[in-house]
Amino acid sequence: MRPSQWYEAQDMFGDHVTLTQLRPHHAEGVLAASQDDSVFEWMSFDRPTTLAEAEAVVQRYLTMPDTNAWAQIDTKSGDLAGITTMYDVSPERRSLLIGATWLGERFQRSGINTEAKLMLLTHAFDTLGAVRVAWETDERNTQSQAAIERLGATKEGMLRKHKPRKDGSFRTTVLYSVVDDEWPQVRDGLRAALAR
Repeated sequence: MRPSQWYEAQDMFGDHVTLTQLRPHHAEGVLAASQDDSVFEWMSFDRPTTLAEAEAVVQRYLTMPDTNAWAQIDTKSGDLAGITTMYDVSPERRSLLIGATWLGERFQRSGINTEAKLMLLTHAFDTLGAVRVAWETDERNTQSQAAIERLGATKEGMLRKHKPRKDGSFRTTVLYSVVDDEWPQVRDGLRAALAR
């Protein structure tokens, strides 16, 4: 595997969602999907309420170092449902994190998140040859923790005062991972969840 392939946001196609490389023209879709403050409660930025703010959100994602960003497109409607990334990408360590993910409220509990994670994990383990994929989330964000645990990830521990929140307080980060030895079981579990 060429190290450069680790930094390519390849398009991926599923029954519920298409992951396509995030581009500046997605700003209008970002604004349309950003109708609920609660979706952005745990993000490091506020909900965009104007096109200029949505453009700034897209630019923020596109300039994150060692990051591949995707627009999540709802297969049924063709609408942008949200954004997801692989970040802290390291071909040397053969590891990466999945995160900075959000979905508009109307796209939640639709199969999009599960299928997107299955596609990202398949890309990481089967295409890139990763040995570790991790997630970080705020200790207060119990919804995110439950979603990560449903994927089959293992809780590794806590990083205290790890990152500043947008309100200036410091969060304790809960760390999860899946390693290559666990991937076949995790993959089967995600496929079964989608089949249901």
